Amino acid sequence: MAVTLTASAADHIQKYLSKRGKGIGLRLGVRTTGCSGMAYKLEYVDDPKPEDEVFESHGVRVFVDPKSLAYLQGTELDYAREGLNEGFKFQNPNEKATCGCGESFTV
Repeated sequence: MAVTLTASAADHIQKYLSKRGKGIGLRLGVRTTGCSGMAYKLEYVDDPKPEDEVFESHGVRVFVDPKSLAYLQGTELDYAREGLNEGFKFQNPNEKATCGCGESFTV
């Protein structure tokens, strides 16, 4: 199962990479933290790691390390603006619950 981006997320990432002047894609991963146990982490990729799984969606490459992939299979990353707030939204079919503050999740 792939990790995908919506057109809105891909557009935002492409614009940021262009403004940044370097980078080949986005790294999506998870880390242990927060009330519920896990949190998403995002970073721009300049150099891929040999063990990365690579997915392409709307012309943007998404890099995922093997350990994170188990928690991210089937995830769709969206970018949305709601009033004055904007940011990435994760649609992860593996999530069982999220914490009240929305910063972490459990699978």
